[in-house]
Amino acid sequence: MPTPGGTHAGTAPAGSDSSKRELLLAAAARLRSEVSKRIVGQERVMEEVLMAMLAGGHALLVGVPGLAKTLMIRSIAEAMRLDFRRIQFTPDLVPSDITGTEIMEEDTSTGARRFRFVRGPIFANIVLADEINRTPPRTQAALLEAMQERHVTAAGETMYLPKPFFVLATQNPIEQEGTYPLPEAQLDRFLFDIRIGYPNKEEEIGILRATTAIDHTELRPVLDAEETLALQRTVRELPAAEPALRYAAELARATRPDQGEAPPIVKQYVRWGAGPRAGQALILGAKAHALLAGRYAVSPEDIRRVAHPVLRHRVLVNFAAEAEGVTTEQVIEALLAHVAAPASTIRL
Repeated sequence: MPTPGGTHAGTAPAGSDSSKRELLLAAAARLRSEVSKRIVGQERVMEEVLMAMLAGGHALLVGVPGLAKTLMIRSIAEAMRLDFRRIQFTPDLVPSDITGTEIMEEDTSTGARRFRFVRGPIFANIVLADEINRTPPRTQAALLEAMQERHVTAAGETMYLPKPFFVLATQNPIEQEGTYPLPEAQLDRFLFDIRIGYPNKEEEIGILRATTAIDHTELRPVLDAEETLALQRTVRELPAAEPALRYAAELARATRPDQGEAPPIVKQYVRWGAGPRAGQALILGAKAHALLAGRYAVSPEDIRRVAHPVLRHRVLVNFAAEAEGVTTEQVIEALLAHVAAPASTIRL
């Protein structure tokens, strides 16, 4: 099926653009390989973090302690030539601790005083928001403008954040004492909700081997800001044909219990469905997945691959679901079974 540019879907354009894409893909592969020197297993998690970054979005990593959430983010930052900052979220953190604050300076020679804005840790390419649910809502809200608008307003001035800009947040799903659940408005700012599970037996043995000996593993930077921005542009340039767009829209609409196309499980167990941003995330995530797989157009499989990380924090189940043990993951599986994907014979 020809694309508007005249090439066939799923094939790289001819000429220098094709060579540039291949070089960028090789750089992304080197990044994954470099981080795997330090992180044992977790290939699916690593892939989803990379997809979120290539799509230009933010990611929330949810998992119990000890699963290398923070180490993975630190390793990604170390393997990229990007400015990295870590914010440890605590109950006493205030918004100015994130965005920055004004201080008064005095010129010792003239005695003149003036205010100077000192930028906070949000002014970095990669921001690790560690245990983001441990700070009050007003401080969590300080991230909203930065995550969505990519700028900060302080002291009556709008200051743009560096490009690229990613917020990678971590959260512990089991310890809720002294925490502040993220509001839906902020959860929706995350492109992906990534769940980290326990390693398998061989991976756990590998973790023990790697972490109980002398560790001299150093990661070399393999991707810089310019290459990262080029990869993001490439993701946006990938074509998504009309059937793929319709499939993503139908999946998002089927999560809403008041819509006629919603399946019975949604009408019975879902309190609030996903908004239009979910469809955008499905397409962008699918484009990033296709690019990492070396393909140059979106297929239904790409959309299905990112459905769980895109929808699990945007579909809110009701009390009936909680009482009967129906999880969001089960609802998403039912959605994927209910909404018919475009025929595999159609080349998207």
